[in-house]
Amino acid sequence: MSASDREAIWTFVGKKDDIIRCKKTTTVVQGRDVLVIYREGVLYAIDSFCYHSGGPLQLGDIEDVNGKQCIVCPWHKYKITLAEGEGLYQSIDPRDPRSKAIWCSKGVKQRTHSVQERDGDVFVTLSDLSSKVESDYYQSKKYKQAMRATMKR
Repeated sequence: MSASDREAIWTFVGKKDDIIRCKKTTTVVQGRDVLVIYREGVLYAIDSFCYHSGGPLQLGDIEDVNGKQCIVCPWHKYKITLAEGEGLYQSIDPRDPRSKAIWCSKGVKQRTHSVQERDGDVFVTLSDLSSKVESDYYQSKKYKQAMRATMKR
């Protein structure tokens, strides 16, 4: 265990066998909504709501996009890499009408978190929250209060 692992706060999120069976599960880690995903032998943890418009990623499909595992937001079909949180899009060269579409990165848009499995138990620690990424907005108190107010109507 590294020094940074000792300083991190690891939160128990479930049994590995249960997460494997469900493939996706949502949890709260230190007040933050997190989606834990099991895909092809790997555990991932990302913010639960899509960076674009707050879509519920737990309802999204998982796809291989250009060799990267991605979750597809069910609302607007945005593709987000599970490992890095990159937003992906397809682009063509407008100067060449015969060019094929290629996958490009918008950069990191969705916050990812660290996952560990110990003796069948799965733990998550939040990533460094000192720099902002777009999915942070949907974790804010302001957004959550607005959503609660909307639900009461």
